[in-house]
Amino acid sequence: MITKVRSISVSQYGICKLVVRRYHGHSMQCNDGQWVHSGDWVGELHLDNRQVLELSRSLGPNRAALMTARQLRDALHQISWAMESTPELGRVKALTGITLLHRGIIYGLGFELHPMKSKWLRWTTTHYLRLLLAVMHPSGTRRVKQNSDKLNPMILMMTKQSLLERYRKDVIPCKS
Repeated sequence: MITKVRSISVSQYGICKLVVRRYHGHSMQCNDGQWVHSGDWVGELHLDNRQVLELSRSLGPNRAALMTARQLRDALHQISWAMESTPELGRVKALTGITLLHRGIIYGLGFELHPMKSKWLRWTTTHYLRLLLAVMHPSGTRRVKQNSDKLNPMILMMTKQSLLERYRKDVIPCKS
């Protein structure tokens, strides 16, 4: 509900929900030289927790991670097509997200990793995402306790230009 209030668009692309909203945070320079400033429009990516949980329960954690990465890649192809054909996405400057899964699941997808600068946001996000992981992972809290030093949230960022260069090749449009 809050997501719909603070955004101009919420769309589902495969395993991802894309929320178009204004960026609020420190200015970031991306690898392609573009800057994302507070107030710029961004597409905030959210994994569909129900789908991830279902994959984890049916396939086990390792196969679920691979399948999630594949489905995320497919979603990025769909989003890249939609960027050029959907007016709400036309103003988006970059895709962004926050994740604990930056070590494995996003490898090779083209995202840049940026540390969270706000101590309060980092602390809050760390605890929320660790709780979510404890609930969703088959090993539960044991998984979180064993790897707590590695489970630090990072900001994912990919500029629109980088997304289109990477994913706009031979894309078959899908309805969202």
